[in-house]
Amino acid sequence: MTASTDREQGIRTLVRRLEEAMNARDLDALDAVLAPDLVRHCQATPQLQVTSREQFTDFLRQDAAAFPDNVQTFHQVLVDGDRAAVWATYEGTQTGPLGPFPASGRRAAFDFAGVFRVADGRIAEMWITWDNVTVLTQLGHMPVG
Repeated sequence: MTASTDREQGIRTLVRRLEEAMNARDLDALDAVLAPDLVRHCQATPQLQVTSREQFTDFLRQDAAAFPDNVQTFHQVLVDGDRAAVWATYEGTQTGPLGPFPASGRRAAFDFAGVFRVADGRIAEMWITWDNVTVLTQLGHMPVG
């Protein structure tokens, strides 16, 4: 293996560790995966500012309160330099409030994409996007057609 291949495999493994920690609700494992000053960018949640690992773990706790059975599956992980891109699926049942929306008891399954920048062996920055209309429609919070 070349140094470049080793680095790419290390980044791929790091991203898979993020996926595993989130799905296992093992927030302590995130200390080794995420930089302390992690920044999360997401147009789908503009009101939510995440500029630290602690704020990200708080976000995950809130998400698990709304969707306690949620699972995120990273179908594709592509690495280029210090970045990894993922194409993924989020699935979960909304049994708690989601912002202004009350629990619906309905299940959502939607695709999302993310790009992660790695620095010093940890994820330092992430850009995440998904379609809120799809999610809110599946949950019954938006009228269909």
